[in-house]
Amino acid sequence: MRIAQQIELSDTERVTLTKWSRGRSTPARLVLRAKIVLLAADGKANNQIALELQTSRKTVGLWRTRFVNSRCAGIEKDAPRGGRRPSQRIVSEIIRKTTQEKPPGGATHWSTRTMAAAVGVSRSLVQRVWSKHNLKPHRVKTFKVSNDPDFETKLVDVVGLYLNPPEHAIVLCVDEKSQIQALNRTQKSLPMFPGRLGTLTHDYKRNGTTTLFAAMNVADGSVLADFHQQHRHQEWLGFLKSIAAAYPKKEIHIICDNYATHKHEEVLNWLQRHRRIQVHFTPTSSSWLNLVERWFRDLTEKRIRRGSFRSVAELEAAIWEYIDHSNDNPKPFRWTKNPRDILTKVAKARAALNKTPTE
Repeated sequence: MRIAQQIELSDTERVTLTKWSRGRSTPARLVLRAKIVLLAADGKANNQIALELQTSRKTVGLWRTRFVNSRCAGIEKDAPRGGRRPSQRIVSEIIRKTTQEKPPGGATHWSTRTMAAAVGVSRSLVQRVWSKHNLKPHRVKTFKVSNDPDFETKLVDVVGLYLNPPEHAIVLCVDEKSQIQALNRTQKSLPMFPGRLGTLTHDYKRNGTTTLFAAMNVADGSVLADFHQQHRHQEWLGFLKSIAAAYPKKEIHIICDNYATHKHEEVLNWLQRHRRIQVHFTPTSSSWLNLVERWFRDLTEKRIRRGSFRSVAELEAAIWEYIDHSNDNPKPFRWTKNPRDILTKVAKARAALNKTPTE
């Protein structure tokens, strides 16, 4: 009858193994191995350890022996797996096809199954190659590089307001969030409890839309808002007048996009008569430069997307509640990128687009 090898631990080894066995962020496999060694050091037999830890005697024997031979290092890292490694030719072919070719059948991107069939290898090998080289054909990122001829001038102007605002002036990021839908779920949502996610029906009834006009103070993060059913130049001009009334006798700098209503003749004429209000336009296709868009994202994620609203009035009341709560303890978004870094990144993107053939 085989007798398991005795294990004696040094003080340092016991401290290390105890830490691994109790660590919340320690991989589960290492937690199990550490517990096996600690119980073995206490003089317990393999069958007793297997029963206590609900594992097999073979597993207990494996890691007991591995510890005797290599100590803590022997159980911390897995032994190299057997099997033949793929040739560099196969790896290069998988990478080439993934990055330069489309799969057969008109599909837009490769899957492990289609790539394995095309190259004549297993799906697991394709997955290992993709993981090693950080290739994710199933994912894609959206982007848009601005073609505004005055991109640099507008960029420097807007970012300058963020990083070095005029003294004693108010800087506001202003925009409309149009066509917000009052969606009412067709069935009652069920609450979350341990072991189950909260539920939300995929179908809904549309109960109308509204448009939110919002002006976020860059200095303190507070938001001035209003609702309208449309977003024509009349509504925009009315919101500008509300801003002027909210900050009387103050120099106001408004950052907004190039939407046509923002440049309507009546709007420009009104601005000419109210010189203390200056408008700074972001470059075309550059909504990311307007910090109020970041606040809109939070509003959508935290209040609108999972909500259920029986009417437009109920939707607007919910948004007002969010705005009031946010204004009780406002937190500004801090801009950190300087124009030089942004221009360098945009230049690289344009260079890449010029090199990439269009379909």
